[in-house]
Amino acid sequence: MSEAHLYALGLALACLAGVRAYLTVLGVGIAGLAGWVELPAALQVTMSPWVLGTAGALTIVEFFADKIPGVDSGWDLLQTLLRVPVGAFLAAATLSGDGQLGAGALLAGGAVALLTHGVKASTRVAINASPEPVSNIGASLAEDAVVATGIGLAFAHPWLSISLVLGTLLVMALVVAWLVRFILRKIRGVTSPSPSH
Repeated sequence: MSEAHLYALGLALACLAGVRAYLTVLGVGIAGLAGWVELPAALQVTMSPWVLGTAGALTIVEFFADKIPGVDSGWDLLQTLLRVPVGAFLAAATLSGDGQLGAGALLAGGAVALLTHGVKASTRVAINASPEPVSNIGASLAEDAVVATGIGLAFAHPWLSISLVLGTLLVMALVVAWLVRFILRKIRGVTSPSPSH
């Protein structure tokens, strides 16, 4: 792989980790273990049975926790402590041919993971303002699908993977912003005094 391809792959994995860290680590580990890709030395730890087992179990927990309004926001708050360092590690490990993690790559990966995590978490907080659970479950399933697809694309087409993740998060944020404005207009319409004649 060229250096540009590795850089894009590292950023793609960091993007994905900002949305679903456990699923991303699980996907990378499975891809390496199955021989679909040759992982850089520092990423080979993801093929460990312990890492795969832990990431798999936590992926299942996250799948269900992320579908419950309110619980998902608490989960996202807790995951801030994990998604950013995981994104930083994945980016730096991808760029590390000798197993040494570079500070610049750690910083870039952490920043990208923080960006995607921030958009995801704030979008979900806004969705939780809606009284029905369908939009929350739909958003969570969309995130699951985007990350699963993004992992599949990351190794062959990392720039496409980054575009998929960021594009989906942008669309979700725009839809939520539109819904919030719509709801606020309706509330103002109900609470504003009617003009007296």
